[in-house]
Amino acid sequence: MSNKVTLTQFIIEQQRGMPGVSGTFTLLLNDIVTACKKISHLVNQGDLIGILGNADSENVQGEVQKKLDIISNEIMVDALKWNGHLAGMASEEEDDLISIPERYPKGKYLALFDPLDGSSNIDLNLTVGSIFSILRCREGVEPEMADFLRRGSEQVCAGFVLYGPSTIMVLTTGQGVNGFTLDQEVGEFYLTHPAMKIPADCSEFAINMSNQRFWEPAVQRYVDECVQGEDGPRGKNFNMRWIASLVAEVYRILTRGGVFMYPYDYKDPTQAGRLRLMYEANPMAFIVEQAGGACSTGRERIMDIRPEDIHQRVPLILGSMNEVERIVAYHREQQQNREK
Repeated sequence: MSNKVTLTQFIIEQQRGMPGVSGTFTLLLNDIVTACKKISHLVNQGDLIGILGNADSENVQGEVQKKLDIISNEIMVDALKWNGHLAGMASEEEDDLISIPERYPKGKYLALFDPLDGSSNIDLNLTVGSIFSILRCREGVEPEMADFLRRGSEQVCAGFVLYGPSTIMVLTTGQGVNGFTLDQEVGEFYLTHPAMKIPADCSEFAINMSNQRFWEPAVQRYVDECVQGEDGPRGKNFNMRWIASLVAEVYRILTRGGVFMYPYDYKDPTQAGRLRLMYEANPMAFIVEQAGGACSTGRERIMDIRPEDIHQRVPLILGSMNEVERIVAYHREQQQNREK
């Protein structure tokens, strides 16, 4: 292990080539890492310490919170509020922006996070994770909502941590994507997946088939072609996966390719989509694009969207470049047919 590169060493070396980035960025990431280590420990403990099951509360999206949702959010906030590197925070689990207490210094970054993605899996002992995004903030100001509502293309850093058989952090600062595995005995993340790349072609797709009757024609067409396999117009067989955990879906795509779809559907026409732009879609889009993949709503690039609300939802289609482009083309044809 002595020859392995630690996450801290990797970030220090990488930030030397990032204009305008100082050591405070490394310290901020270290605090996020510390929070994720604590969450990883709690996930591994589970029922041994009585933290599984539902809490008697709902989040701003009206979803029933798990006990570990609340605990993970508290861990993340407590790790980041005092360090002097942040001007403010936003969490999927909280209605409003999270201010830095007056007694602590304020920094030049903003952090947005989903402290426990895929928490519906936690009681089943399936994979869950944390997702985070970092933006720059105007220095010397108390951040307002407009400071957070920025396009994904303005992110300084994005990452997620997978709490599975091993704990893995996937990170980008706009210079490619790298994966780090936590050595539980040492308490340190080591570089184990350098320069992760998503192949442009694939033969695997992930979608919740129970919503099939609510899909738009473009998605119906794409999935039908995949299901037909070598007997259909694609001329090859596809496998289907669905884990119901975005971190697990994206990690699988980063390691072997594929496409993930949580498209717009007619099940609830009042919702523009299911996944959160600021806490899920934007950071994952940054990571996927840096790994050579693509990320879209089906109609527009995710990282080009100008946010309107901190808890805004969007459709999400991401993964292997050629498959995402095919799905986008089908949406384009669908729109053209409607306009005829």
